[in-house]
Amino acid sequence: MSTLTEAKKKEGTQLQHPCQVILFNDDWHTFDEVILQVQKATGCNLEEATRITLAAHNEGQAVAFSGPFERCEIVAAKLQQIKLGVSIER
Repeated sequence: MSTLTEAKKKEGTQLQHPCQVILFNDDWHTFDEVILQVQKATGCNLEEATRITLAAHNEGQAVAFSGPFERCEIVAAKLQQIKLGVSIER
């Protein structure tokens, strides 16, 4: 396999997000609390955090973050700091 082919294959693998952090709706936290924590955990902007929060509220769950497993663990732990319900799916 050529070096260029190997580089493209490696680059394609890095672009895929094998894991997702799922945020579940609950009746204990305010929208503002969840939005702020999603921003802290994922680094996303206010608009994206609001979209994720509303999706979890309306659909029961939402993908809060996609990425490598190790990063998903960090994001999930930050969301759980205020006792939000989350899971990591591969």
